[in-house]
Amino acid sequence: MISRAHRTPFAQWWWTVDRTMLSLVMLLFVTGLVLSLAASPPVAERIGLPSLHFVLRHAFFAPIAAALAIGLSFLTPRQVRRAALILLLVSLVLMIAVLFVGAEVKGSRRWIYVAGISVQPSEFMKPAFIVICAWLFAEGSDRPDVPGRLLAAVLLLIVAALLVAEPDLGQTMLVLAVWGALFFLAGVSPIVVAGLAGLSLVGLFFAYQVFPHVADRINRFLDPSSGDSFQIDTALQSFQRGGWAGTGPGEGVMKRILPDSHTDFVFAVVAEEFGILICMLLVLLFAALVMRGLMQAFRRKSAFERLAIAGLATQIGMQSFINMGVNLHILPAKGMTLPFISYGGSALLSAAITVGFLLALSRRSYDQHVTVVPRAAAVAQT
Repeated sequence: MISRAHRTPFAQWWWTVDRTMLSLVMLLFVTGLVLSLAASPPVAERIGLPSLHFVLRHAFFAPIAAALAIGLSFLTPRQVRRAALILLLVSLVLMIAVLFVGAEVKGSRRWIYVAGISVQPSEFMKPAFIVICAWLFAEGSDRPDVPGRLLAAVLLLIVAALLVAEPDLGQTMLVLAVWGALFFLAGVSPIVVAGLAGLSLVGLFFAYQVFPHVADRINRFLDPSSGDSFQIDTALQSFQRGGWAGTGPGEGVMKRILPDSHTDFVFAVVAEEFGILICMLLVLLFAALVMRGLMQAFRRKSAFERLAIAGLATQIGMQSFINMGVNLHILPAKGMTLPFISYGGSALLSAAITVGFLLALSRRSYDQHVTVVPRAAAVAQT
């Protein structure tokens, strides 16, 4: 039993960390590992790899990611800010390098090899970008002499330009949406926010006109008969076959022909094998994590902590919604992974950094919540 009177770093962490949020995060890590066992083997076999190739890799990264999340949760808000700044600078440098020496997959350059390991820098950029933008917005609000909003806007343009150059329009839309949420929470006039939303729609129209693959995805979403809709059709059949209770673990058949069943369409595999009820529980699990984060944000007195927590929680929620929406064909295909659940070392470690920062920033003040009775006074009382 850990005493509240202990002043060790672990005791201070244990009595200040949001243990409800921590439990939700660990449950998502375990859920992702279990579901990887259901979704990954057919994909590995289809491309000539051992059936457990992706499962073993996910099992390798999951404990590392969980340890990373817990390790980051020990940081103070100032340390979180410094870590985010370093991570953002490194990620931006790697995103620039990706455009020149990155591996091209399906027409996009998003991955680069670092020490023989494939890394997607844009995944690591997201949590760092949110924290630094939150800090800039907070500084701009607290100190009129600091052009925080302008610097945050410049940073957004740099990140968006690099993402569009890859191209990765899905991540671009996600970053724009989270930045817009931070902009609104920073106390900007709703009229200005509405104007920016209008500019985003103009940007989407521009992307539709300039990028053929964007136009193709939107056209297929509006009219499935206009192009190849195999993955979406197969995903929808997975939901139909699974029904409420599912076909049973390992009994799914649609995953054997679904190309991205272990990444973008893992939610469809869950639906077929475990049923719609389990899908609803998974949605509730993500919703609980997001709502817990927003509750913590509302309790913060520091503008930086409030904005950063809200932004990180919003990013998890929006990315989850986009992935599930694509699987259900209520959104155009975007190539977005489901946090903690989809296979991918970069995606899993990025999710770990996100919740690690979230846990660190949402910790309570130890001195305000722990009262240590001096030993002499305690003896006198007895």
